[in-house]
Amino acid sequence: MNDTTDNDSVSTQTASPALGSASVMLLGAGERSRELTLAFQRLGAEVIAVDRYADAPAHTVADRTAVVRMTDAEALTALIDEEKPAYVVVDSSAVATDALIALAERGDVEVFPTPRSTRLSLDGEGLRRLAADELGLPTAPFWFAGSAEELTAVAKHAGFPLVVKPVAAAPGEGESVLLRPEDVEPAWRRAVAGGRLSLQRVMAETVVDVDFEVTLLTVRTTGPTGPVVHFCEPIGHHQPGGNTLEAWQPQQLSPAALDAAKSIAARIVNSLGGRGVFSVELLVRGDEVYFSNVRPRPHDSGLVTLRSQRLSEFELHARAILGLPVDTIMISPGAVQMEYAPTESEQPEADAAQQRSVLAEALAVAESDVRLFSHADATAVRRWLWLSTATAPDPIVARDRARRVAAALRRLR
Repeated sequence: MNDTTDNDSVSTQTASPALGSASVMLLGAGERSRELTLAFQRLGAEVIAVDRYADAPAHTVADRTAVVRMTDAEALTALIDEEKPAYVVVDSSAVATDALIALAERGDVEVFPTPRSTRLSLDGEGLRRLAADELGLPTAPFWFAGSAEELTAVAKHAGFPLVVKPVAAAPGEGESVLLRPEDVEPAWRRAVAGGRLSLQRVMAETVVDVDFEVTLLTVRTTGPTGPVVHFCEPIGHHQPGGNTLEAWQPQQLSPAALDAAKSIAARIVNSLGGRGVFSVELLVRGDEVYFSNVRPRPHDSGLVTLRSQRLSEFELHARAILGLPVDTIMISPGAVQMEYAPTESEQPEADAAQQRSVLAEALAVAESDVRLFSHADATAVRRWLWLSTATAPDPIVARDRARRVAAALRRLR
């Protein structure tokens, strides 16, 4: 029987707990958290999925659920004190970081990512200064501006073209390319309006001519002699359209570039600390590699690992956090296309016959699979609609197959 408790700040629902299991509280219950919930449960953990609204995607599979304003430090701390989880795992940008810092300092529960990582994932300026100034990682030349006038001065000094983006945003969100002085004011307005936080500050970056962008999923664990990092095969990715992400694995790098990529990833991940998967974003030109960003959790470009690796990015994250052995074996080249809902759009609807017809066409592609997402994900910056996946002996063929699957699924619109 379910137990329900409601007040102004928190509501919880309880299912039958697994006896003797470790408890994991997930802060964030969107589609990505749903995958992570299942990964923890398969390892015997009991999962408490928390978000600011009821019936979030991860709530449908979690052992227990809670609804709380995660930006309310007092309410969040009270919930954690009541549930007493062994691990608190953050999978949302809307969390009271001060509460996590205080929780980590108490020492009675492990917090992942570390509160410092969580804070820096929302602070593009702090993260870039850590990478470039403290760690000496190669980056594209960059500047920060706190007003349109400052951005004008940066553009005059640096020259054109320049990429301007919010200091805290999803990839591509609020981003513009400056080609001429009259672009500065619109780019400033777009950047300060497009970030996750209301910060009157932007980053300007020189456009670097690169061959491709890669995500290097880096898993930080604890071995017999201390921290250990493991690397997945590089994942190439790009956005052929504003609402589509394409990713494939492996993306071939030269031996020198691969060594540089691993060195950069290890240095930034070890600086952030903790255990789990880190999605390290890199720019590659020949043998040269530049640090771009890091997210201390699984990322959408890593969804290709659902098919390409023995353990997906979610299973690797769960294993590392629980202190269990990991491996990053790739079993087949693979590719995915993720389709996002346009801003303010409703979930596409199709009748049963049409959906069966579309799925039959999509799944007729060799070594393919699809995932349709029907749950409302109110906390997502970009809501998932569907995912097309494919494997093949070669990543080029896998990409072609994933595109053919995606082309069929677009008929659901």
